[in-house]
Amino acid sequence: MIVGKTPRIRMTFVAAWHTLLALLVWDVAVTVFYYFAPFPGPALPLTIFGTGLALLLGFRVNSAYQRWWEGRIVWGAMTNNSRSFARAVGSFLPDTEQGRALRHELVRRHVAYVHVLRHQLRGQPPRESAERVLETTDIPELALRNPANGLLEGNGLRLARAQREGMIDTIQHSRIEAIMVEISNAQGAMERLRNTPLPAQYRSFPTFFTRLFCVLLPIGLVESLGPATPMGSALAGFMFLAALQIGDDLVNPFADTIHDAPLNAMCATIESDLNESIGLPPAPVVQPVDGVLW
Repeated sequence: MIVGKTPRIRMTFVAAWHTLLALLVWDVAVTVFYYFAPFPGPALPLTIFGTGLALLLGFRVNSAYQRWWEGRIVWGAMTNNSRSFARAVGSFLPDTEQGRALRHELVRRHVAYVHVLRHQLRGQPPRESAERVLETTDIPELALRNPANGLLEGNGLRLARAQREGMIDTIQHSRIEAIMVEISNAQGAMERLRNTPLPAQYRSFPTFFTRLFCVLLPIGLVESLGPATPMGSALAGFMFLAALQIGDDLVNPFADTIHDAPLNAMCATIESDLNESIGLPPAPVVQPVDGVLW
């Protein structure tokens, strides 16, 4: 996530420069042709077309931002429910050697869970983070298709066993289980966002109409701008291409790019809070790098 105050127009330009270069060549060709064979440029239809295109791009950008913001919301819910989980197991488990050991195991497994989930969403191998947190290489859940869910289910089985052994009563177990259901719901929402892209029409139609508009733009401007047509047309085209690129940047909040939700920072926050709940030192704070918080 970009947190710097300086706009990164250069990055948008780099992403669109191939298209801009082709359009600039076309703009120059239209301008030269106009001076050899003048023709009337119909400005009004182009204005109507541009207005409709702006509405279409605005709708697409809003849809992409809604996905990004939902990803941030469900990770906020994961943070809150993780704190509630640590607080509940700390309050309900008995202050005995066995109870403290189980509490430590459950909390550390949950820390491993959020890191594994982060890697799953980004399509990265989770083993290194899981082994660092759990301090072991014997983690059978990593062999599952969904290792994050396996870690969560393992915690549920441990709590069920604790309830059968009398370490917590039925009401306490139900309360912790309700928190774990909320955690599972948050994971499901994240997986839905990751595995369900925007419909193809949301990308193909705006792309087609944006490029068509950029092709028609110098024809409508050359009569009024004259030699300045390539510059004016390229600038107006860049604005529409930039709006198109913004939608591409935000559509996947877990893509591990500078535009995605800061999963590293949020996982570090969860690890710090949960470590302190069991008397361990907090995790290092994730700082922005070159204006980007990962």
